[in-house]
Amino acid sequence: MQQLQDKDKIFTNLYGYQSADLASARKRGVWDNTKAFLLVDQDSIINKVKDSGLRGRGGAGFSAGMKWSFMPKSSPDGRPSYLVVNADESEPGTCKDRDILRNEPHKLLEGCLIAAYAMRASAVYIYIRGEFYREAEVLQKAIEEAYAAGFIGKNACKSGYDCEIYLHRGAGAYICGEETALLNSIEGRKGMPRQKPPAFPAAVGLWGCPTTVNNVETIAVVPDILRRGPDWFKSFGRPNNSGTKVFCISGHVNKPCNVEESMSIPLKELIEKHAGGVRGGWDNLLAVIPGGSSVPMLPKNICDTVLMDFDALREVGSGLGTAGVIVMDKSCDLIAAIARLSHFYMHESCGQCTPCREGTGWMYRIMKRLVKGDAHPGEIDELLNITKQVEGHTICALGDAAAWPIQGLMRHFRADVEKRMMKNKNEG
Repeated sequence: MQQLQDKDKIFTNLYGYQSADLASARKRGVWDNTKAFLLVDQDSIINKVKDSGLRGRGGAGFSAGMKWSFMPKSSPDGRPSYLVVNADESEPGTCKDRDILRNEPHKLLEGCLIAAYAMRASAVYIYIRGEFYREAEVLQKAIEEAYAAGFIGKNACKSGYDCEIYLHRGAGAYICGEETALLNSIEGRKGMPRQKPPAFPAAVGLWGCPTTVNNVETIAVVPDILRRGPDWFKSFGRPNNSGTKVFCISGHVNKPCNVEESMSIPLKELIEKHAGGVRGGWDNLLAVIPGGSSVPMLPKNICDTVLMDFDALREVGSGLGTAGVIVMDKSCDLIAAIARLSHFYMHESCGQCTPCREGTGWMYRIMKRLVKGDAHPGEIDELLNITKQVEGHTICALGDAAAWPIQGLMRHFRADVEKRMMKNKNEG
């Protein structure tokens, strides 16, 4: 596996050391002969993205090129098709897209144009989280600069292809990060997920038209894949886990940061190389949530050797998710931390599905008692049973996101939960 060097980084202004404006972006190579990509066959672009092994950077990890290929090549009834970029980054512990939006907006816009062309889309909607006020300002300015320069809009880059790009601000709902809830929100409806199947967005999406929804990071890396080639992108990471990735490292580390690194980097190396190591040293590590708050935590003994990619983390019962690495040392009350996440998912449930609407509340109430040690031993199994009744029984993945942190806690730290209950019983 090749190590990532500075010359290989895609996001060269991730930290905002340079301006985000068009002139500075062009000096960094953005919008460099973009017209050439808009004059080749669309399917060749899709095939290159497929060949690169790029998997969605929003959490699901589905093949981006495969997802693009689901879009119809033509519409017999003349319906337009759309690309929607999901910038509703609301997963606790995750802030990678935020830095891309405020420091690399033109890289995203160039990716939007190329991806829209490849999928034969007539317009792009970027749905940005409501709390990202400053980021929305920066992105809107970049859109206006790109229009003024002729890079987007009618006859984009003088290629003959028309592509409009619109910025749509959300109102701060976590559920709108789910792609069909996001589409409902753009249409002016309640931000609630849609039933699927039978209708997937590629067939019936925004305003009933073919639509593909992709994450910010997924779209932003596309121009570099095309310029440097699929083989270059595949040279980083393990097979089926290729490319570079922006990781968000927070919690009990000496230097919290966002950093672009090679996929499949060992978790320990990632933390020690870029975040200054665990506070108090690696031996002070208790657990890590490796992919944002919705994936199960891992104890230190697994963190010692696990690789940061989709498959390696799935094999140890967790997931890469949004690559939000939340580090917890031995001072952390893991039970209280997971209870706090349970409250978050209860609060953010849209209430459409009974298992999620009722189950998230049940889970939180039991977790509150576990924090205090007031629960009886049978409630641990009762709680796990509730997570199984919620997991996989809801329209969207919020139910899974609420269940998995609890399952991870009990899988690796059940003895600590039981110890707290016994301590409380003895003291009582």
